[in-house]
Amino acid sequence: MDRLVKPDVKELNLVFTRTHKCSATFQLTNLMHTMSVAVILDTTNPSRFYFHHPLAVLPPLATVSFTLFLSDQPPLAALPDTVLVRSSIVLAGKTNQENLHLLFSKPGRHIFNDATIPINFVGHDILDFLLSSPISRTINTSFVLSQAIQFCNENELTSLLRSSAKTGNLLFVSSLVTAGANVNHRDVDGESVMSLAIRSGNVDVVRVIVESNFVIDHSVDRFLHDAARVNGEEIMEVLCMSYLDIDINSVDSRGQTALHIAANLGYIEVLQFLVTLGSDSDVVDNNGWTPLHCASREGHVAAVEFLLSSSIFVKYAVTKDGKTAIALAYENDHKDLYDMLYLRDVLHRAATVNDVNGLNKCLAEGAMVNGKDQNGWTALHRAAFKGRVESVELLLSHGARVDMVDNDGCTALHRAVDAGHSQVAMLLVAQGARASMKSLIDHMVFDFGSSKNHPFLVDPLC
Repeated sequence: MDRLVKPDVKELNLVFTRTHKCSATFQLTNLMHTMSVAVILDTTNPSRFYFHHPLAVLPPLATVSFTLFLSDQPPLAALPDTVLVRSSIVLAGKTNQENLHLLFSKPGRHIFNDATIPINFVGHDILDFLLSSPISRTINTSFVLSQAIQFCNENELTSLLRSSAKTGNLLFVSSLVTAGANVNHRDVDGESVMSLAIRSGNVDVVRVIVESNFVIDHSVDRFLHDAARVNGEEIMEVLCMSYLDIDINSVDSRGQTALHIAANLGYIEVLQFLVTLGSDSDVVDNNGWTPLHCASREGHVAAVEFLLSSSIFVKYAVTKDGKTAIALAYENDHKDLYDMLYLRDVLHRAATVNDVNGLNKCLAEGAMVNGKDQNGWTALHRAAFKGRVESVELLLSHGARVDMVDNDGCTALHRAVDAGHSQVAMLLVAQGARASMKSLIDHMVFDFGSSKNHPFLVDPLC
């Protein structure tokens, strides 16, 4: 005989609720045919669990019920809490509480360790508690989850799925979907589980939702907008690869595309992804705002620079309130944008027409001497192409770089050679411009005279 009593359960499932006293009941049966057995019940966490009557006497072959109560919040730990059942044969007349306490106070062979019953917290509320409590980071969450999830119905599973998608909890989302949560559920406002997952910023959670056969509704879903708000370039890639009919230029209630959202937040990687896939950088919202207007108002330098390179005319677009991108930058004191939105154009025009005074004024106001236009041309490219010697000299004196290349890989020297301006070309060479570049090979029809007089043309590949 290795035990005197037998429990009717192998595990004790305690349905946790936030609003009611939590308890779980089980039974112990006396296995002795002729003798009474005393039992004492304890737990591995007595500060959180208790029995109203932890000491009891079971008559021969009798079955008695015991109820375990939870004192406070779930005492979740790395290992499950347990109920400890010890027993001992009790003599007639020795069944009062004092004698029973004395009986179990002395260890020995008369004490049987009859059972160790794991305590499992189950039900919707325990999972909701895990999702919202920092304690979940310090316990074996997967164990608690696997036990508790079995006691949830489909509605509870789906409710938990929405909560876990919102927090980006991959373990919960995966487990809940496998257990039968409705991945295509939408709330009364039509908000989907997918939208919640995207806003969490967790691309792995989004993948799980996609792979669980989520059905997109293009009439209401604006998932690229959601992804843009969380700088989710990877999420966008997953969405575009999974839903090939997704509209890269779809608009929300304000008439804004995902490109507007990314521009407003300055998320350059998202902007690059969207434009690469065909998003229109010239599109305007209900108030006539382009993505460039949004980026300019917020002062996002990299975003403004990228959007300018994506469209030739967007710089001059005017909102319904009559404001350009530069006007919005001025209003919000974003001085870093003045050059690329306004001064650069003025500088380039002055270089083109050889307006030396205009160049000096523009540079004094903060224009960047090496700023490029949408074709990659600097002011030096323009002055060289037009043969403006005075402008070239002035720009060089203000730090213009002779080695900068445009979108075709050409330097200012190439452009001077292309246009046949020998004086400018020689001036650039004197300032360190190399003659062994692309355009000089392609356009050797340019007449400098004999190569003996111009040694920098002897070997264009040197």
